Amino acid sequence: MKYVGAHVSAAGGVENAPLNARKIGAKAFALFTKNQRQWRAKPLTDESIAAFAHNLDEAGISPTQVLPHDSYLINLGHPEQDGLEKSRDAFVDEMRRCRQLGLRLLNFHPGSHLNKISEEAALKRVAESIDLALEATDGVTAVIETTAGQGTNLGHRFEHLAAIIDQVEEKSRVGVCIDTCHIFTAGYDLRTSEDCEATFAEFDRVIGFDYLRGVHLNDSKPDLGARVDRHESLGKGKLGMEVFRYLMNDSRFDDIPMVLETVDPSIWADEIELLYSLQQH
Repeated sequence: MKYVGAHVSAAGGVENAPLNARKIGAKAFALFTKNQRQWRAKPLTDESIAAFAHNLDEAGISPTQVLPHDSYLINLGHPEQDGLEKSRDAFVDEMRRCRQLGLRLLNFHPGSHLNKISEEAALKRVAESIDLALEATDGVTAVIETTAGQGTNLGHRFEHLAAIIDQVEEKSRVGVCIDTCHIFTAGYDLRTSEDCEATFAEFDRVIGFDYLRGVHLNDSKPDLGARVDRHESLGKGKLGMEVFRYLMNDSRFDDIPMVLETVDPSIWADEIELLYSLQQH
C-alpha cells in the first residue's frame, strides 16, 4: 500500500502537524519537531506529546508513516571539532524528540566536508556521528537523505550513502530516503520508465532496497546533473510525471512514507490526489 503526504507545518506546536496532514488528505507526513533554523529548542511538554498522539490517531495516520526532518544546521560530517560536537549533540536531541513522540524515523542530510577534509574522512565522521546517536538513543532509525550535491555536500552519489552505512555498527537502525529532485539533479535520470529501471537497479546494487525508509516526491527546476537543489510542483519541472507514475506502481515503494516537498502547499491536496490516480489497479 502507498502512503502519500507532504511536509506539513508544525507552527503553534508539533501537535498541529497531524491535523495539517489530515486537511490535505495525507496518509503520511513529514515535520520539523523544532525550529529547523535554530540550535536549541524548548523541550516538548507532556501536553504537546499527548496531543500529538491523539491528533495522529484522529488523522488515522500510523506513527510508522511519519518522517521527521532534523535541523538544517546539523552537519554530522563537520571538519571542525566544535561544529561536529554541536551537530552531534543537536542530532541526539532530535532523535530523543522523535522517541518522545512515538516516532520511529529521523530524516537528515548527511553533511558537508566544507573543503577542509577529504570526502572519505567526512563520510567516516558521519558514520561515527550516527553510531554515537544510536548508542545514546533507542527505537529510532537514522534515515540518510540523498542530496543534490550543491557545494561541498555529501550524499549525491549512492556510493556515499553505502560508505556511511557500511561503517555504521547498528545497521538495523540506519536507512535511506530517496529525494527524486535531488537524485535527478545529482545525475541519476528518472524521466522515463527505462531511466527509472536503470537508476533504481543502480540504487539496489549499491545500497539495497532493504535500507529504503522513505521517499521525497519532488519535481525539479534544474536539469539533469545540475547539482542544484530547487524543487518544483509535480509535472511542472524537468522530471515530468513518468517517475511518479513509476513510483506509485512499484511495490518496492510500498509501506513507507512518500512525502511531497513541492513548492506550492496550496495544491498539496491536489497533488496527493493526482499521485493516487496514477496507480494502476
